Formats: sequence, structure tokens, C-alpha cells
Amino acid sequence: MKIGNIDFGERPVFLAPMEDVTDIGFRMLCKRFGAAMVYTEFVSAEALIRDVKSTISKLTISDEERPVGIQIYGRDVEAMVEAAKIVEQAEPDLIDLNFGCPVKKVAGKGAGAGMLQNIPKMLEITQKVVDAVKLPVTVKTRLGWNHEQLIITSLAEQLQDCGIQGLTIHGRTRSQMYTGNADWTLIGEVKRNPRIHIPIIGNGDIHSLDEADKAFDEYGVDAVMIGRATFGCPWIFSREALSPGQKLDVLEELLRINVERIDEKRGILHTRRHLAATPIFKGIPNFRQTRIAMLRAETMSDLLTILETVRKELFSTFYCTDTINSLSLQSDT
Repeated sequence: MKIGNIDFGERPVFLAPMEDVTDIGFRMLCKRFGAAMVYTEFVSAEALIRDVKSTISKLTISDEERPVGIQIYGRDVEAMVEAAKIVEQAEPDLIDLNFGCPVKKVAGKGAGAGMLQNIPKMLEITQKVVDAVKLPVTVKTRLGWNHEQLIITSLAEQLQDCGIQGLTIHGRTRSQMYTGNADWTLIGEVKRNPRIHIPIIGNGDIHSLDEADKAFDEYGVDAVMIGRATFGCPWIFSREALSPGQKLDVLEELLRINVERIDEKRGILHTRRHLAATPIFKGIPNFRQTRIAMLRAETMSDLLTILETVRKELFSTFYCTDTINSLSLQSDT
């Protein structure tokens, strides 16, 4: 599977662009564990052309994480074109246009998934961005605004005609936000359309590589993108099993990367989302107070001390349980 000159091999799995999640530290870990493609947090075109410092910082990428895409969003044609030119100077491997973000502060203002209510402008932005830059341009969008406007099959052809080199489809409408189940049937229909020749990337409700394999088999997509299931699980891209202790090592490494990259306070804040979401703590008895303390820790030293306590609890809960089960099986034979 290729986008432009980028060859991803067979059945690649991508890390979705997510605000406050896919910062450089998290992207690097996902890449290490096998993500074929990673994306920055999405970037506001308006903030970019106004030279907002926090937005400019999102353009920082590393050669170690390539191939990497930078995603931009906005509702103004000229702003999106100018932003794309700025992004091109950061030298990502591709530029992605976000026409899928459903949150009110974005879609409610006509950007992101809000563009699904203004297809002519979406197509104008796409065409002019494609014409303005030399990098491959891709699009990420949804099935439609709501279930009465499931337009993705025709929209995919229109976007392809604008010159994009890849299309990611999230299997929900904007009105669904992130509720209900992702519907992959229309994603598969787009892929089976004989007039579609660009790669189709499926997204929505993928929680493991086994589920990604099923999506490849059933819908024929060229790539699968994983989003929320990566929270606290950068190892989701790996087919090698990690022990709970090894997974905790990875989260501690993420903490250290974030603190070193930003500062102690904000580095901890960036890591909290992953500590709160990771499934590795499930099954530890009476964990509630430890979780509260972990998510309230304000210094790296305090947080590492708590995580060391968690490590002992993980060992006690999972290693001892496995040992007991093993001994039980031996006594039965």
C-alpha cells in the first residue's frame, strides 16, 4: 500500500491524529511498537497563520517517527492554503485535511466534520491545498453529517477528483460523535467502488490487531487506523505480548519523555490521560485510592514512587495468580 512515494507494505496499521494525545513522545512509542504511520495532533489553520506559539510547537517532528503526517483543520479556504504551505516547511511526509472532527468547538463553527454540511467548500479547500503544495495530501472524514445524509460513497469520488492521495473514513456520522458502533459497511463499499483508485483507510472501533485483521479481511481496506484504543496502550501495535510490568515500564518511559520534552508540571498532565485510560491496572484489588493518588501526583518523584507501588501490586496480582494456577494444573495431572 502506498501514499505518494511512501510504501507502507501490506496491511499497515496507523495511529490516528488526536488532540492532546498524539504528541511527539507518544508518537515515538507507537512507532517503536509497530505503527506504520503516525500523525501529529490536529493543527488549527487560523492559529497557525497567526503564529500562535502552542500551535507552532505541534509542527515539531522527528526523523525517528517517519513516516509522519501533519493534520490541519479550518473553514476558510485561504487560511487552509496558507497553513498547508507553512506545514510543508516543517517537512512532514504528508498533509492531512481534517473534515471529520465532530466536537462542537470545531464542527459547530463549520470546520472539521462541519464541512460535511458544506461540500462545495470542502472540495474547494481540498483542490486548492492540493494545488498549493508538493507533498501528498490526504483527507480524513466521516460517513456524513447524520444517517439521513450518508454521502461518503459519492464524496469519496469527488475528493479523489481533487487530487488527494489517500482517504481515511471514520465509520460514524457527525451526529453520532463517538457513540454507538462504527459502521464499516460503507467504508467497504467505497473501497469496492471500481472508480476509486486511491488508498482507503478504515477507522472506528478497532481495539486490537486481531480486530484490524478482521477489518482487512471483511472490508478490503488498504490500511486500518486506531484512535482511542491507543490511550495508555502504545504497545497495541505490537504482535508480541508484554507482561504488565513491561507495560508499566513503557508508561514510565512516556512520563520521562514528556517531562524532559516540556516541563515537570505539563509533562505529568500529558501522561495522566494515558495513566487514567490504560487497562493494565484492571484486576488489581482495592485500586481506587491508588488510582486517585496517581492522578493527583504533582511531581515526577511522587508519581514514580506511586508507580513503584503499583508495580508491586501488579506482580502480586498477576504473577502470583499465574503461579497458583500453574501449581493447580500440575496437581491435577
